[in-house]
Amino acid sequence: MARKRLLVPEAEEGMQQLKKKVMAEAGYSVDPKQPDHVKYEVAKDLNIPLHEKNNGQLRSQDAGKIGGQIGGRMVKELIRSAQEHLSKTKH
Repeated sequence: MARKRLLVPEAEEGMQQLKKKVMAEAGYSVDPKQPDHVKYEVAKDLNIPLHEKNNGQLRSQDAGKIGGQIGGRMVKELIRSAQEHLSKTKH
């Protein structure tokens, strides 16, 4: 799978921290030094064969299922955090 670049490269560390947090809350074991490797656990749970190298056989649909599990949780947490922040600033 291709690695996507962040629009703001300085946000990389924060995004990795967020990934660690939400995936740990979802019950996944996250290696603090390699939070991207949680995708292998997600793939295993979804019965999708994902390997560290040579995933040419991986269907786009399956890659989306894996990424959706991770990214979806991250987006939900970002929205929750923004809503919390907005409710605090309104009062």
